[in-house]
Amino acid sequence: MTSLELDDRYSRQILFRPIGPQGQRKLAKSRVAIVGCGATGSAIASLLARAGLGTIRIIDRDYVEPSNLQRQSLFDEADAAESLPKAIAASKKIAAFNSQIVVEPKVSDLVPANIEALLEGMQVILDGTDNFETRYLLNDYAVKNSIPWIYTAAVGSYGVTLNFLPSETACLACIFPDSPRGTIETCETSGILNSAVNLMASISSTEAIKILIGAEDKVRRTLLSFDVWTNDRGEISAAKPHPECRACGEKEFVHLAGEGRPHITLCGRNSVQIHELHRPVDLAEMSDRLTPHGIVRKNDFVLKFWREPYEMTLFPDGRAIIKGTTDTAIARSLYARYVGS
Repeated sequence: MTSLELDDRYSRQILFRPIGPQGQRKLAKSRVAIVGCGATGSAIASLLARAGLGTIRIIDRDYVEPSNLQRQSLFDEADAAESLPKAIAASKKIAAFNSQIVVEPKVSDLVPANIEALLEGMQVILDGTDNFETRYLLNDYAVKNSIPWIYTAAVGSYGVTLNFLPSETACLACIFPDSPRGTIETCETSGILNSAVNLMASISSTEAIKILIGAEDKVRRTLLSFDVWTNDRGEISAAKPHPECRACGEKEFVHLAGEGRPHITLCGRNSVQIHELHRPVDLAEMSDRLTPHGIVRKNDFVLKFWREPYEMTLFPDGRAIIKGTTDTAIARSLYARYVGS
């Protein structure tokens, strides 16, 4: 990075003394992964890209649709009209406002079989996902490989975030030994305010920058929650690992081992993802096959197939999102009927 670039593009950030020129150079050499590029993930990606992080790897399995635009700040109506994969759309938008950095879009579902390849070489992992299944997987990977990671979530007017520093702080499994049970709020049932999303994304992005420039003494060591509507705020200490924690205490990485991975009901829509059948799909060939059975639209990244009352989005790796049901049996049946078993 030249002195001109330091003095110009990032000048106001460099004037902030805890970062300064040295911190900015560290950011320019940094490599982070953002897993999930929906509401929080897209806001985090935008903030870190504008802050000048050298390489940002964006991993997301989903595509842009109109209901995303209220809160997912990197996307526009054209992205939704084309059903662009979120990772691709995000990389294009970032390139338009910061061509100095590298963005690596990965249109993929993060699972035990590919997590090593997708997260290799990353210094910090940021959570932009919408389910605890993937978060526990990230936690297992981060603990096993001693990589800092940041958990972030928002729903309704409420947001929560937790930093994990290897061997120093509690991990996600220390705080939540088991997945939440019973009725769980989602974007689909409770809605979401974009202000809650942006608040938590801003906090998480700042924590990532602290870690990357070596200011770990300033990193928050609590599980922080905040409700932007009621102004309720809470913190739970996460300063020390729990000695009996499954992950960081006993080193039992059950999620990395792939134990009990169900189909995922996606946040924000009545749908099921088929993620267990990883095989290459020729979208052009599939378009010809499906056209007699319903409405088909495709681009280089996804194929969409409508047959009332269902909508199927098919990706080149064989994944599919079946919209119109939360019944995994129906989703499997539709996949087997039109794609193959």
